[in-house]
Amino acid sequence: MQILVVEDHEDTRQVLERLCSRSGFNVFTAATLQEGLRFLETTAFDAIISDIALPDGTGYELMSEARRRGIHALGIALSAYNYPRDVEEAKVTGFDHHLQKPFDCAQLCSLLEQRNSSGY
Repeated sequence: MQILVVEDHEDTRQVLERLCSRSGFNVFTAATLQEGLRFLETTAFDAIISDIALPDGTGYELMSEARRRGIHALGIALSAYNYPRDVEEAKVTGFDHHLQKPFDCAQLCSLLEQRNSSGY
């Protein structure tokens, strides 16, 4: 399973990379929206984990573009905000799940494992 992690906070990005790698997944990381979009052009992903607030845009833009391109990867939004409006916007733009920071690592791994075991 190939996972794209887009997170501008370096420590969080490294934790996500280690967590997913230790679970046996191939992980690609990006710190900006533009880096994430470049990965979408060259690599097929089974899951996209993205922070919402990025220095050059938003995770909403990333996921909207992924969906526009016909990418059916599992989408997991990460945000410090958990207001109903933020959760709804994540769904509207194509994310499957919205996790509030600090997120539960076990919950994140469970979502990835469910997708991996479904063979999607």
